[in-house]
Amino acid sequence: MGQRRYGQYCGLAQAADVLGERWTLLIVRDLLVGPKRFTDLRRGLGRVPTNILSARLKRLEAEGVVTRRVLPRPASSVVYELTAYGRDLEDAVLALGRWGARALGEPEPGETVTADSMIIALRAAFRPERATDHTVRFELHVADVVLTAEVKEGTLHLAEGPAAHADLVVRTGPAVRALLSGEITPARAVEDGQVLLHGDPGLLTTFTTLFQL
Repeated sequence: MGQRRYGQYCGLAQAADVLGERWTLLIVRDLLVGPKRFTDLRRGLGRVPTNILSARLKRLEAEGVVTRRVLPRPASSVVYELTAYGRDLEDAVLALGRWGARALGEPEPGETVTADSMIIALRAAFRPERATDHTVRFELHVADVVLTAEVKEGTLHLAEGPAAHADLVVRTGPAVRALLSGEITPARAVEDGQVLLHGDPGLLTTFTTLFQL
């Protein structure tokens, strides 16, 4: 592909060769949520130039990380999705997300939250070993993003959109990171107005127990 390589016979060097270019990991992040059309990826990534997105997808296809598929009629559109080899990146992407979240401060002007980035963030923060005795459904509003997070006996299901019959509706913004990292307690977040609740307020503590950075 004409790429400069590190010249080392090393798995990490190979991974960096494939994933180290700007925007590549974010493309993988969004495809871990599910298949996407080119326009879906372009919309979710916001600032990525069209030619760069096209080039990164071609490289990922060539490396066997991504494949294209035509949806059946009436959609008949082309979507990009991860191969089995590409889906093996999930643990690494979640670990990198947890690591990076530790250094996040307040959002800079123009920085946005997307549904896909929040879904991956919640996957990264989920603690299944703490969820075996819990069955609970949360509706989470972070800025303009609305997600449903349903926990059932140790498993997590996430979906974009409002929940049917949520046990707790949580409305917040950048404070969600501080809440999940333990920098602010649930009680303080509510008291300061950084989090608004509808439903059983005690479930906010459950939420921060099940999701922790």
